[in-house]
Amino acid sequence: MASIFGTFAENLNPVMDYVFEKIWNETVTRISAAYGEKLDYAAILFLIGVQELGQDYQKFKKDQKVELMHIGICSLLVPYGYYSFIGRDEEGWPHFERNSALPYLSAPEQELLVRKAIVRYFS
Repeated sequence: MASIFGTFAENLNPVMDYVFEKIWNETVTRISAAYGEKLDYAAILFLIGVQELGQDYQKFKKDQKVELMHIGICSLLVPYGYYSFIGRDEEGWPHFERNSALPYLSAPEQELLVRKAIVRYFS
């Protein structure tokens, strides 16, 4: 499995990778099973943000939902070295610092990177 989680630039070719797609689908199925419906990419990012927030689930405002997805993205990119966790604010929300700019990636490459990071996160 190590070839799937290589460095940032490795394996970002958006051409169909059947091995990864199988692992991705298994991951989505496993995560979705806990919620009784198939979760999409955005819902999984939201759940990662809620998990990283570390508070009980609650009703979130629209702007908080966007922030939770951002927390999810930052958390996923920490292992790649693009973000560092810097602490929590007085309300307990995590904050991150960008260590370096992400290189330009096309939309399919961005999605593939995040999907691979999601698989890594739940492995």
